Parts: sequence; structure tokens; C-alpha cells
Amino acid sequence: MRIMIASLAFLIAAVCAGVMGYAIQRGATCMVAAVDEVVSQRRATRLVALGEAALWVTGGLFIAHALGILRTPPSGFALTIFAAVGGALLGAGALLNRACVFGTIARFGSGEWAYAVTPLGFFVGCLTAGPLVAEAMPTPVHTASPLFALPIWAAVALSPLLAWRAYVAAQAARNRGLVAHVWSPHLATAIIGLAFVVMLLTVGGWAYTELLADWARGGMTINSLPRGLLFLLLLVGAVAGGWTSRRIGLTLPPLGSLLRCFCGGWLMGMGSLLIPGGNDGLILIGVPLFQPHAWVATGSMAATIAAGLLIRRNAASRLVRASD
Repeated sequence: MRIMIASLAFLIAAVCAGVMGYAIQRGATCMVAAVDEVVSQRRATRLVALGEAALWVTGGLFIAHALGILRTPPSGFALTIFAAVGGALLGAGALLNRACVFGTIARFGSGEWAYAVTPLGFFVGCLTAGPLVAEAMPTPVHTASPLFALPIWAAVALSPLLAWRAYVAAQAARNRGLVAHVWSPHLATAIIGLAFVVMLLTVGGWAYTELLADWARGGMTINSLPRGLLFLLLLVGAVAGGWTSRRIGLTLPPLGSLLRCFCGGWLMGMGSLLIPGGNDGLILIGVPLFQPHAWVATGSMAATIAAGLLIRRNAASRLVRASD
């Protein structure tokens, strides 16, 4: 699909990109934070909220397909062992970065400027690893998603559930205010899911990690400029979220933080080639469409983050005991 910048579809997508960035920053949406909450607090509020974002996309795409609005759904990839390997690298990179690709946008919007180099590291990771993993990259699968094989009455049954959840989110937004200091994870992911569905229906499947991977492969197409503008607006939305919550600062990040974020992005970029896709594309495209490679990669990423957090916590406990 060719994206025309001077079109109503692009204008709608541009607004949605900004709204997504704002919601990501306000809800502090991040896989690392979600898994850390499970490991340290035995709660799954953020993890369930990420699943809810995927559910919103699932429902939205199913209803759009049933109405004939979604003509060319995104294709998946063959499931191989490299999906698990790529997910593990994605998790290791997110752990080092201290944020996944969603969380990177949230942290950047909060004025943690070291995260500006995470996308650069992701791009370099794709650029340097591309020739090394070319043989391991899976082939595209163009078969229809099992989601679209469901009977039409499922769309009718799902619509009231989504409408009710939208009402709850709207009530929360009205009661707390859209410029409240922090949004609940459920409110943020509901808005992210809805905005993404609208973007997919207007300009096609879009994830900023896929854009960076395409650029690394030399894929400067006619859609590179509009997709780049959408990425910029995603960042602008995140910064607007930080600005209105008065989190933005002008402190320059230390060199160590810049190096950590770059290396974390580099690992995530390498992992994304093996899957393929970053966790934004996995959660908002692969998981909602029941693509096996996406489920395996997402599970591997979450397990790697959990293992790393447990190892880090146990090491810290040993140091405390040794010092006593």
C-alpha cells in the first residue's frame, strides 16, 4: 500500500501515532516493567494490560475483516527454533536496556535522553547482523490467520465486550483526566490498541522496529518518508506526555547510560531479525493474529527477562548477606 502524505488516511494515522506515543509514555507501557512486577510483586497488572492491548487489536481486526474493511491482513512467518532464539536476544537486550521497544518510547518521553540511542543501536544491530543471520531468517507465510476463520457471530458477540471496555476506559479517562500524572496500564493499552487498529486500517501494518529493520536492509521505498514521519510523531506524542506531566528535564545522560542503551538496542535488533519483528510488532500484530512464531518469540522474551531479573535479584541478595 502506497502511503500518500497529502491524504486523509495519513492525517488520521499521524494523529493515531501521536496518541500512541502519548499513551505509551503515560502508561509506562513496557514488557520489562510488566515481568518485573510479576517477579518482584507477584502481580500481573501490567502483563495483563499488554495482553489486553493484543486483545483490542484482535477484536478490532476481526470485526474489520467481518465487515470487509480489512482486505490485506499482515502475513506471518514460519515457526522455527530461531523464533525462540530471537525472543531470547530480544529479552536480553530489553533487560540490558532496562526497557523494551515500548518502554524505550516511554522513557524517552519522560526525558531520559539516553534512550534516544536505543533505536540507533537497534538499527546497527539489524545492519551488522543481517548478513550473519540471512540463512536463519524464516520465510513468510501467506496463509490466512485462524482468527479470520471464526464464524461471523463471533464478531457480534465480541462487539459488546469491546464497547463495554471502551466505556470503562472512557470513564477512567474522564474521572482522572487525560492529562493526569500517570494513566492506569489498562487505560493506556486500550488506547494503544485502538489507535494501532485505526493506523493499520488506514496506512497498513506499522511498527517502528520494522521501519528500522527495513532501513538497515537498504529498503528505502516510496513509503520510507511517511513511515519515518509516523515514527517521529510517535516520539513527539511521548514527549508531549512527559511535558504535560512535567517529567521533562535537560540533564545530559552519562556516557555509561548511552552505552548501555545502545548495546541493549543492538541486541534487540539482532533478535528481531531472527523472529522477525520487535515486541511492538509481536504484541500488536503477531499475537493478535495467532501467528505461532510470534507467540513463541514473545514467550521466550518474557522468560528471558524473568530469568535475568531473578539472577540479578539473587546476586544482590548475596552481596547484601556478604556485607553483613
